Amino acid sequence: MPTKTAKQVHANVVLAICCMSLLLVGMDVTIVNVALPAIQHDLHARIADLQWVLDAYTLVVASLLMFSGSMSDRYGRRRVFQIGLTLFCAGSLACSLAHSIVQLILFRAMQGLGASMLNPVALSIIANVFPEPKDRARAVGVWGAVAGISLALGPVIGGALTQAIGWRAIFWINLPIGLTAILLAAKFVPESKAPRARRFDPVGQALVFICLTALTYGVIEGPHSGWTSPSILGLFTVAAISLAAFLSYEPRRTDPLIDLRFFRSIPFSSAAVLGVLAFSSFAGFLFLNALYLQQIRGFSAFHTGLDTLPLAVAMFISSPLSGRMVGSYGPRPSVMIAGVGFLLSTLILTGINPGTPIALLMLAYALFGIGLGMVNPAITNNAVAGMPLTQAGVAAAIASTSRQVGAALGVAIAGTVVAASRADDTDFSRATHPIWWLMTASGSVILIVGWVSTTPWARATTNKVAIRKPGRPSALNRLLSQNPAIELCVIIQMILDDPITLARPPLELFDIENPNEPARIVDQSFFL
Repeated sequence: MPTKTAKQVHANVVLAICCMSLLLVGMDVTIVNVALPAIQHDLHARIADLQWVLDAYTLVVASLLMFSGSMSDRYGRRRVFQIGLTLFCAGSLACSLAHSIVQLILFRAMQGLGASMLNPVALSIIANVFPEPKDRARAVGVWGAVAGISLALGPVIGGALTQAIGWRAIFWINLPIGLTAILLAAKFVPESKAPRARRFDPVGQALVFICLTALTYGVIEGPHSGWTSPSILGLFTVAAISLAAFLSYEPRRTDPLIDLRFFRSIPFSSAAVLGVLAFSSFAGFLFLNALYLQQIRGFSAFHTGLDTLPLAVAMFISSPLSGRMVGSYGPRPSVMIAGVGFLLSTLILTGINPGTPIALLMLAYALFGIGLGMVNPAITNNAVAGMPLTQAGVAAAIASTSRQVGAALGVAIAGTVVAASRADDTDFSRATHPIWWLMTASGSVILIVGWVSTTPWARATTNKVAIRKPGRPSALNRLLSQNPAIELCVIIQMILDDPITLARPPLELFDIENPNEPARIVDQSFFL
C-alpha cells in the first residue's frame, strides 16, 4: 500500500470504509438463503413468498445498478454512498421487525435500493483516493479478498445466528457495520463528482423495471394463479410490450441506458448469456439446497451453512486460477471447465433423495463452485475484450446487470418448477429433479456458447462495436476522456463483476480516437 503520509493513511481508511459496505452486500448474497426455512415457519410463507424475499432485493439491484452510478456522478459519490448505506441499514432494521411476509418482501426491496448505491459507487471512491495505478490495484486486491471472505462467511454466520437467536438476527448484524461506515464516511471520505454526468434515462429505466418485474411476477405466481389465467397472461404481455418498447426507444437516445450496439459483438452477447445462465443456476442452487438440507435432511441452520462451504472455497480457489488461465490461453479453457463443472454437479443432483450421502453432496457443491469460479473471469473478459476503453466500463456494467437478472430469474424458475412438481404430491427432493435437469441443460449451453464465442468469426464481430464512425463523441466518451480516474474505474468495475478474482487476464482495448490502430493489450496481472 502507499507510504504512510497523512493523506495516504486517509486513503487506507477510505478503503476500509468501502470494504465495510462490500462486507454488507457480500454477506447478504448468501446469508438470507440459510434462514429461509425459519422465515417460512415463522411467517407462514409459501415457497412463492420465499422466492420474493430473494427476488425483491435482486430485481431492484438489477434495475437500478446503472442508474445509481449515474446519480453518484451527478450528485456526489460520498452523498449517494451514505444514502445507500442509510437505506440498506433502514431496510435491514425493518426486515428484522417484519410481522408478515409481505412486510419482509417490501423491506427487502428497500435493502436492494440501498445496495444498488454501494458497490459501484464505492469503487469510484477508491479510484479517486488512490491516484497511483499500483496503489489502486492493491486496493482492489484488498477489495476482492473481502468479497471472497464475505461470500464464505455469509452461510456460516447466517446459520449460527438463525440457530442461536432466530432469523431476525441475520439482519441485525448489518446495523453496527452499516452505522459505523456511515459515520466514518462523513469524516474521512472526500466528495467527488464526474465533470460531465450522463443524462438520466427515466423512460428506459422504467421500461427495464416493468419488464423484469412483470416477467418475474408471472413466473413465480404462475403455478398458483394458473398459467392461462388472465392475470398471468397479462403480466407476460406487459413484459413483452415493455421489452419491445425498450428496444425501440433506446437506439434513439444520445445517452442510452444500454447501448444496444454492444450486442452486435458475439463475445459481448455471449457474456450476457453466460451471466444469466451461470447466476440463474447459482441463485436456484442456493435457494433449493437451503430448503433441502433443513426441511428434508433435518439439518440445523448452522449445519446447513457449514455444508455450503465447499462451494465457497472451490469458488475462491478456482476464480483466480481462471483469471490466470484466461490471461495465458484465452477464455475458452475456463468456460469449458466451467461447463463441465456445472454439468457434473447438477447431474449428481438430478438423483438427489432424502438419503443421498453427504460426501456426494459435498462433491456436487465443490464442482458447482469450480464451475462458477471458472466462468466469472471469462464473462468479464468476453464483455470488455476488444471494446474501446471508453466503452469497456459500460460493457462491464451491463454484464454485471445480466448476472443480477439471472439471479432473479433463477430463484423464480427454481421455485416455480418445484411448486408445479409438488402439486402432484411429489416429495420435495424428487420435485427438485426437473430444475436440476434444467441446470444441466444450462451447463451444456455454457459449453456451446463458450466455444462459439471464442472462434475467429465471433472475435471479428467485436469490430462492429469497437470502431465508431467519425463524429461528435458521446457524452459518456467525453466524460471518460476528461477524467482519467473514471477511466481506471473500468478495470475496477471488472473486479466488481468478478470480485474474488485476484489475477486478471490481459484485455484488448481499442483506442476510440484511433480506431484503426492495433488493439492495446492491458495486462491486469501487474495490479497485484
